[in-house]
Amino acid sequence: MPLTVVPTPVGNLEDMTLRGLRILREADVVACEDTRHTLRLLNHYGIKKTLISCHEHNETERCEEIAALVREGKNIALVSDAGTPGLSDPGGKVVKYMLENGLPVDVLPGANALLPALLLSGIGMEGFTFAGFLKGKESEKKDRLAELAKIKNTLVFYVAPHRLLKELELMASVLGDRKASLVREISKIHQETIVSALSGFKDLLTEERMRGEFVCVVEGFSKEPADETEWIEEAKKLYRGGETVKNVVNLIAAEYGVAPNRIKKTLLEA
Repeated sequence: MPLTVVPTPVGNLEDMTLRGLRILREADVVACEDTRHTLRLLNHYGIKKTLISCHEHNETERCEEIAALVREGKNIALVSDAGTPGLSDPGGKVVKYMLENGLPVDVLPGANALLPALLLSGIGMEGFTFAGFLKGKESEKKDRLAELAKIKNTLVFYVAPHRLLKELELMASVLGDRKASLVREISKIHQETIVSALSGFKDLLTEERMRGEFVCVVEGFSKEPADETEWIEEAKKLYRGGETVKNVVNLIAAEYGVAPNRIKKTLLEA
């Protein structure tokens, strides 16, 4: 029997697929990132299973244990707390170990935060580069961003809320002040998409808005500098047409990815 990678909901429990539920019901053991979190999911669907932890601190040690169970013919399901295991979540090392040792692996399609955020951003969906979480010290993060700076594809990052403002500032300093989108709380009640230039998010993110999980989608590299004339003329046109400064700022920031404070300053100067 194979090890089966089962995506789990990133928010709404209804995002669990019928096939995923069947695999969990048929499993002899469920390997999971946090047994307490997975237990809540299983209890919701009335599923009782043996759980073993498999998280970032013990994944390497779990590889052989899980492989041994598969060799015995056991059905093993692998899940993380949310989304698809292995995509910036534990699970990748187990899958790699299984494949390198000639053991069967199956991966179910299903929930993830990456694709909904990319589509909701409306930024360059023709091709993208998934960067995941920026890791290491600030210097290491800068080096990673420098590697990504010349890529023309849209860039997709996962960002922890407690590091959000600092990492957005870091992105702006290395990548330039590009148009970007923050999608928070995907598939949950308070799901929201916020569009701005990278430097402008600090003016838009209230304390309440900085709660939850974030995906940051950033415009890819372009050799052509942004044409300021277009957005400035559009901003003036909207203002002269009766829109408030606040509305003009929001509309232009969303459409052109310009920092809100820059739009406001331009209107006041005009």
